[in-house]
Amino acid sequence: MKEFKYSSVMQVPVLKKIVINQGIGQAVADKKLIETAINELTAITGQKAVATLSKKDISNFKLRKKMPIGVMVTLRRERMYEFLERLIRVALPRIRDFKGIEGKLDGRGNYTLGVQEQIIFPEINIDSITKILGMNITFVTSAQTDEEGYALLKEFGLPFKNAKKN
Repeated sequence: MKEFKYSSVMQVPVLKKIVINQGIGQAVADKKLIETAINELTAITGQKAVATLSKKDISNFKLRKKMPIGVMVTLRRERMYEFLERLIRVALPRIRDFKGIEGKLDGRGNYTLGVQEQIIFPEINIDSITKILGMNITFVTSAQTDEEGYALLKEFGLPFKNAKKN
């Protein structure tokens, strides 16, 4: 990361945490979906997942306040690096017709990757799947700019499609 000309090693961006989030809209009708999602996400990450609750009532979606509508887990330290390694080396190559991931960051050096199916993870037994669910995986870095965050994630080995900066 010489191209950023840091005066101190403490200025180099680091990966702070990885947040995996599954929004499960159908959980309003079927409560068992939340339990299975929690078990699957716990198996994938090695850390207990928690249910996320709705913030307000929305009558069109038959949604009440504080109903479980999603599952999330926040990984830090060793578990974060273990998950990152499994994601890059095992899970991403298992995606059908995989050609790399988009290199679009959020403006503050963080990156969110959308995964369509949870079955790309080897911890999930395909036979026991009742519903295919997607998830968002957010990489939170201490980078100030997208360029720094992109360079950091590229060094970790994330397979971005385009080699150029975005």
